[in-house]
Amino acid sequence: MSARLLVHAAGPGVTLQDVGRFGYSRVGVTPAGPMDWPAFLTATRAVGATVALEVSLGGVELAAEGATLAVAIAGGAFDIRLDATSLPHAAVAPLAPGARLAIRAGPTGAWCYVAVGGRIDVAPTLGSLATHSRSGIGPPPLRSGDALPVVDVAPAPAEPQKLDAPWLVEDDAPIRVMLGPQDDYFAPESIAALLAAEWRVGARSDRMAYALEGPRLTHARGHDVVSDGTAMGAIQIPGSGAPFVLMADRQPTGGYPKIATVIGADLGRMAQRRPGAALRFTAVDWDAAVAARAALKAQVAAGPVLRPLAAELSTEALLAVNLIGGVVNARD
Repeated sequence: MSARLLVHAAGPGVTLQDVGRFGYSRVGVTPAGPMDWPAFLTATRAVGATVALEVSLGGVELAAEGATLAVAIAGGAFDIRLDATSLPHAAVAPLAPGARLAIRAGPTGAWCYVAVGGRIDVAPTLGSLATHSRSGIGPPPLRSGDALPVVDVAPAPAEPQKLDAPWLVEDDAPIRVMLGPQDDYFAPESIAALLAAEWRVGARSDRMAYALEGPRLTHARGHDVVSDGTAMGAIQIPGSGAPFVLMADRQPTGGYPKIATVIGADLGRMAQRRPGAALRFTAVDWDAAVAARAALKAQVAAGPVLRPLAAELSTEALLAVNLIGGVVNARD
């Protein structure tokens, strides 16, 4: 069975992403892939998919054509509505022809993932459907009027269900980093400032890097190094002293010293900080970083628990239910 996923509206930054495009960094092509890998895997694994729509703060509005599609949504605290029904931040739902799934920015979070039960039949580039926004590699960003063919359509649930995935709950705990690989280019005072300051995500932040606003970090050995490979989460300090956290669409190499690197377990939490959000860093060692990533991967691999949606406690719902089981006279 085949169907189409229709895009009725799309803000900037709505792209297709899979796990990423690997093996090409040596020729200048970075992996791209999801900004928040735990949220991406939560959505895709819930419906047996390998590709998802990555939705930014501009939102998206989707519909199905030809068949009812199973859709899974996971990510930040977005406002998600299936026609008139409000869905939780992580859910699986049937998207029937004629229905509309609208996703808009909510109180927190910067990215949301929509996966479809079936295979999105789009031609890969270098073996991947991941969109690298700055280079134009991969499928183009989605726009209003686009239609994505879906083949091998999977059965859809009869009713929406909540995905109980506690690893998606946003918290204010510090973002964990490992110092280096070029922390020796900084005076101890700059390293202390990195870990003590409250930082804010600047407006000049995107899939390539998050610009941080806070104290100026000074170099002790200059602000240039021999260009070397970059990793997602690396915190570069250019000559201005203002940190940049490299993200999914980062450049493959860089010549600014990297004072620290966000650990793998906290990359999703870092990515979900929208412009203006505050954050702090704390340093951990290699063993702690490896243990944290292993624990999170195990949680995500075990999968979320599906739960029925709780009935909305509206006035109409309360009046439709007999809430009185009997009457007692206090004089008796």
